[in-house]
Amino acid sequence: MLKRPLGSSGIEASAVAFGAWAIGGWKWGGTDAEASVSAIRASLDSGVTLIDTAPVYGFGLSEEIVGKAIAGRRREDIIVATKCGLVWDRESATLHAQTDGRRIYRTLSADSIREELNASLQRLGVDYIDLYQTHWPDPASDMHEVAETLDALKREGLVRAVGFCNASPAELKRSADLLDTDQERYSLLDRDRETDNLPVCLSDGLAFLAYSPIAQGLLTGRIDAKREFADTDLRSGNPRFQPRVLDAIDAVLAPVKSLARERGVPTERLVLAWTLAQPGVSHVLAGTRSVEQAETNAAASELVLHADEIKVIDQAAATWPGFETLTEPQA
Repeated sequence: MLKRPLGSSGIEASAVAFGAWAIGGWKWGGTDAEASVSAIRASLDSGVTLIDTAPVYGFGLSEEIVGKAIAGRRREDIIVATKCGLVWDRESATLHAQTDGRRIYRTLSADSIREELNASLQRLGVDYIDLYQTHWPDPASDMHEVAETLDALKREGLVRAVGFCNASPAELKRSADLLDTDQERYSLLDRDRETDNLPVCLSDGLAFLAYSPIAQGLLTGRIDAKREFADTDLRSGNPRFQPRVLDAIDAVLAPVKSLARERGVPTERLVLAWTLAQPGVSHVLAGTRSVEQAETNAAASELVLHADEIKVIDQAAATWPGFETLTEPQA
């Protein structure tokens, strides 16, 4: 398994990470806890060392499942990443979302961060977090002061590395000397970060963790207009899953699928390998819900793409018109 550093933290983590949002069930149509535990253990057995979760994923359930899955394993072999900044048990000035009868708020006050950290440690069953990240910026907080709070936790030994998620490039640059990582949405279909956050990570030595590298399943090549999602699944009614968009994605993926067949690998494995080959992208967080997915995703870091193969995928990606163009209201 290919390992890469988490910035200047001194931590080496598998380039492919287990993304644990879906196993929390929230926004993913529910979950099977036992199947999720099996998926995590299969990932670890396949060489994955980095698991990325968050308290809000299932309102604590994802962290609890991760904790169950890693119990009994050598702690030093596992890089546990979680987050802070989204709470559902108290109110703040900024409402982030309202869903399933819950109101989720953004808050990154120092006291709240420490309270969240303690709760995460308990749910995960660990005494330190390897990578602690802000989930979303808090408009009521100075993000540099937030970075200083994270750095204090690092100096106290409660966390080993710290980072931002969903950050503006200006805030990221301002606090880069206190951070180790930046986590952003990035895939063959979502490449906006190539002109803002990625250059900051490259210049300031931060690891760049790409979440949703398979675009919520769109880049598997197996989702078409006939696919139905549960009402509690975030993909139900999502403009990104409109037939017009799916047709455009199918056209983009045609040469990628052909290349995957030639290499004898699943399309998503090829897409993950291409993503890891992009300048500045250090890790990909692949959402996983089954043993089969776990093994397929883990193998992506060992798939070496030749220059001509990267060129084929680059050219395919260049034909993508963008979600904004395809989902704008029709006249």
